[in-house]
Amino acid sequence: MSALFTCEKRPATGAGGMVVTNHPLASAAGVEILAGGGNAVDAAIAALFALTIVEPMMVGITGGGLVHLRLPNGRHVVLDGLSTAPAAARPDMYRIAPGTPDHERDCEGRENMVGGKAVAVPAALAAWCHALARYGSRALPEVLAPAIRLAEEGFRATPYFAECVADAAPDLARDPELAALFLPGGAPIHAGDRLVQPEAAATLREVAARGAAALFGEGALRDRVLAGLAAKGSIITASDLEAVRVIERAPIRSTYRGAEILGPPPPSSAGVHIAQMLNILEGFDLRGLGFGSDATCHLIAEALKIAFADRAAATADPDFVPVPVARLTSRAYAEERRAAITDRAGAYRAAVTPGDGGNTTHVTVADRWGGIVAATQTINGLFGARIGIPGTGLIANNYMFNFEPRPGRALSVAPGKRVFTSMAPMIALRDGAPAFALGCPGGLRIFGSVMQAIISLLDHGMDLQHAVEAPRIWTEGAALELEPGIPAETEAALAARGHAVQRVRTVGGGLNAIAFAPDGMMTGAACWRADGTPIALGGGLARPGVRFSPDLAAAG
Repeated sequence: MSALFTCEKRPATGAGGMVVTNHPLASAAGVEILAGGGNAVDAAIAALFALTIVEPMMVGITGGGLVHLRLPNGRHVVLDGLSTAPAAARPDMYRIAPGTPDHERDCEGRENMVGGKAVAVPAALAAWCHALARYGSRALPEVLAPAIRLAEEGFRATPYFAECVADAAPDLARDPELAALFLPGGAPIHAGDRLVQPEAAATLREVAARGAAALFGEGALRDRVLAGLAAKGSIITASDLEAVRVIERAPIRSTYRGAEILGPPPPSSAGVHIAQMLNILEGFDLRGLGFGSDATCHLIAEALKIAFADRAAATADPDFVPVPVARLTSRAYAEERRAAITDRAGAYRAAVTPGDGGNTTHVTVADRWGGIVAATQTINGLFGARIGIPGTGLIANNYMFNFEPRPGRALSVAPGKRVFTSMAPMIALRDGAPAFALGCPGGLRIFGSVMQAIISLLDHGMDLQHAVEAPRIWTEGAALELEPGIPAETEAALAARGHAVQRVRTVGGGLNAIAFAPDGMMTGAACWRADGTPIALGGGLARPGVRFSPDLAAAG
């Protein structure tokens, strides 16, 4: 594997705690809290708030996401803070653009992607405050302090950040709030420019004082948010915000190559379909076939196509659609689906019936007491709905794009329905002890990317850094995307098998992970696809009763 590709980054190690995020300043915010005695939940929430400032194109308190916790007592819980469709939403609220293929979601005027009608009811702030209040050990003002400092004092844009601004510049220019912030003088900010966000700092100070009630209860911030969204075409009301609820869910559990794999349940597709695909692939000797070989890539591609066929038919908000979790994750069903795989590229239909934008962020955090957090959060598209909320420094999500704009389907819009997601905050255990935790951004490509990292670790025996940086493939049934690191001979052989291969810059986003050794040492790793940075905490406090005093030393 090392001959196939060379890692661009290096891991970090430490026994006192680890924070891995997709921005160095967010990782530093989390470690600041760990160093002050906070636990993994405290640090993760601090890192997420910091990301709303240094990675605002990806995440914000106006978004949603999933937080997968492993508590020191070994309990796992997934906090569902996904956004929901407003009460006024309807299955036919969008019109499909002429000529749009059945598997795509392009609507007239891009109404489900840009502008007020694309905004779903946010829930991220509720989930972060819930996590901190129930499982954290530090007060909200302390956890928010690093983010507020970054907003008030500013930070320097990385090349990655500046390129994201440039990519979205035409839409940002149409919105006065976003243009003023990210296009000063009418041109995109440059790498190295300092970005100061006083309105965002003021908003976070309101949150520090009032918690989630600042947005979901009565008050000035909620009024500004609702008025600002309404002026830009949103149908979200005060009642929608008051109805936001965080749900604690049990994870999906499966096994692969002797490890137990735990992931989020529906409405996330990751836990179910990673289990499904790993069950299918466990019937093949991927290690013997070799990493990056056409045979291995072919089998992964076929498993992905099978999972996406079933996902489209039967995975959605379980309060609206009966999801056949037991069948999808069963060994018997995997054997049935595996039997349809040949050495040629296949086409698959769903074999079950019911009974996303790619700009996201992920944090992986662990503390010295056994707490682990894997959290994936988003405003969905790059800069969300590409509208700012006046007077708040906030960017609205475009989570409505995750719904199927055609009525009558499992993923169709319905009032109060939770958005469907591919988020995959995963934790793996060996003999009941943590082995690794990981996740990444990337929309539809998330769970396939995370699954391939799991395969790299468990089948190909890669170390953590190689596993997160390894070249990926992806398909949902049409083109088979290959990253640059996949060899040319593999590409040719896949084409000969009937795959419509397509080279892409990246599949999914910046994966980050933590691996756990039996002696308590942790290794953190992040990949080249984002500004991912692991920061480890080592050392610790003085031995009890030990101190240095010149007077005592002289007396001795």
